[in-house]
Amino acid sequence: MAAGAERSAGVSRVPSGASVVVLRGFYEGLEIPVDNEWFVIGRGRTADAILAEPTISRAHAAIGWASDEGFFVEDLGSTNGTLVNGKKRDRRVLRDGDEIQIGKLRLRFAKP
Repeated sequence: MAAGAERSAGVSRVPSGASVVVLRGFYEGLEIPVDNEWFVIGRGRTADAILAEPTISRAHAAIGWASDEGFFVEDLGSTNGTLVNGKKRDRRVLRDGDEIQIGKLRLRFAKP
């Protein structure tokens, strides 16, 4: 199955109000709404949230929505990995208040 088909399986309309807030780093205090079923965070021009931070990859991680599991974060093969609540994860379902670390940036996930 193609990567795009895998992501679209079980996907439904994204609930409004979800966001990530930058807790540490140059962008501290920035709140980014998560309003797509697949929301890429990175420093590259094709990312949905472009953060010019040298310790993150061009397409570092994505926050996704699937109707059967809710919001999740997935590492996109980044150099430095993605941590959720201090533990390295390739993919993890997110709960309100979870902390995501990509490079030197720390983000807090908030859902409605």
